[in-house]
Amino acid sequence: QVQLVESGGGSVQAGDSLRLSCAASVTFSSGTMGWFRQAAGKEREFVAVLRWSDGTARYGDPAVGRFAISRDKAKNTIYLQNFSLKSEDTAAYYCVADQFYTGSNFSTAYHYWGQGTQVTVSS
Repeated sequence: QVQLVESGGGSVQAGDSLRLSCAASVTFSSGTMGWFRQAAGKEREFVAVLRWSDGTARYGDPAVGRFAISRDKAKNTIYLQNFSLKSEDTAAYYCVADQFYTGSNFSTAYHYWGQGTQVTVSS
């Protein structure tokens, strides 16, 4: 059974940095892993995904220039780094994965989802 386990969320101040992690129980060698987020009362939003084989990344508009996605192949883990959080980054962040890479920003393109980790940014 595929499991995605997120960690690294919490309550921080605006301007702080944060790194989220997501460890997968399997290797998506031909596929993809990434992140979506959902703020209270809002629709789920695409943050970033990468192609596992070569690390090619794609970012959603809110993430361009503000977030960085990376991977550790030996640990089957991806990371999402932000160096200066804003209050609008407050959301539950979900790790996603799929056996095929499309670079899609649609949530339906990702078969596997983690339970989510909450990030709360106070101004």
